[in-house]
Amino acid sequence: MLLRKRSMDLPRTMHAQPLKMAARVRPLLCIHPHTSVPVVAAFRQKSPSKPSAAKMAASGTEGGASFSAKVIDSHLHVWASPAEAEDKYPYFPGQEPTLPGDVDFLLQCMDEAGVDGALIVQPINHKFDHSLVTSIIKKYPTKFVGCCLANPAEDGSGIEKLEQLVLKDGYRAVRFNPYLWPSGQKMTNEVGQALFSKAGELGIPVGFMCMKGLNLHISEIQELCKEFPSTVVLLDHLAFCKPPLNDEESHAFSELLRLSRYPQVYVKLSALFRVSRMPFPFLDLSDLLSKLVTHFGANRIMWGSDFPFVVPECGYKGAKDAVSLIAEQVPIASSELEWIMGRTVMKLFPNGWL
Repeated sequence: MLLRKRSMDLPRTMHAQPLKMAARVRPLLCIHPHTSVPVVAAFRQKSPSKPSAAKMAASGTEGGASFSAKVIDSHLHVWASPAEAEDKYPYFPGQEPTLPGDVDFLLQCMDEAGVDGALIVQPINHKFDHSLVTSIIKKYPTKFVGCCLANPAEDGSGIEKLEQLVLKDGYRAVRFNPYLWPSGQKMTNEVGQALFSKAGELGIPVGFMCMKGLNLHISEIQELCKEFPSTVVLLDHLAFCKPPLNDEESHAFSELLRLSRYPQVYVKLSALFRVSRMPFPFLDLSDLLSKLVTHFGANRIMWGSDFPFVVPECGYKGAKDAVSLIAEQVPIASSELEWIMGRTVMKLFPNGWL
């Protein structure tokens, strides 16, 4: 049994059991309802019927893949279908998607996987045109919460736009993409600090996308956290830290763990296919998950799928199931898994999913 320092008092009475993988998981091809494009899904063969999640939680019965709390996806994207793009929601030039990612397809995937709600992150395919995502979060106010994309234009116009997106359109988080900053500029420049400070004033978290590696951006994140401790931080996709194979990667993951000293920092256990070196169910991430829980606590970790990019990798349901399968290797308590699968993100966005 691993001994961990906890940031909260979580029960340790329920533990998931190790799973023999070979006969339990197999791929499935599904068809997108509008495009007839085959996409990969994954499912586990049926096992004997089990009590409901609510009964299991009440009785203390084990079961890593069942949850008494809501299951909320903390990171996914939605973009227009080709017909929607032609009619009303055009793609940003050069950012036309190669995968279906319309809301109807998403809702179908969520229903099949048993996912109750999600945080939609504004996709680069529409860049700073938030009209599509705005229409979706307004149409499904108890299903989706919106995360807008920060515009770090040098004239500072993105600061007022952020305020409008939050106060007028109802967005509740903002993403910092460092590769949208003007050439040679860092997220700690005057505009970046103003955006980060404004997010804190508005009470919305800032998500960081460190696609080219945490080592490139760790000093900026640390500086912003120190300067503006009231602004909550979300690190997308484990800050793009893979199971380390060399000193550089070990340093990056160590820096990720060290960010736990800032109580405002949360980690998204999302886009597992991007950070794992193995195919589904990405079991090489078990050691990373164990260390993350030890340093941050399960109540500062949240699962995310990275739909629709995850669909051809393991299917949407596979993205959800992978977390339970990884957790069983650690193991972590069922109560901790409930935090990761929904309670953490619901704590950050109260009344987001009713």
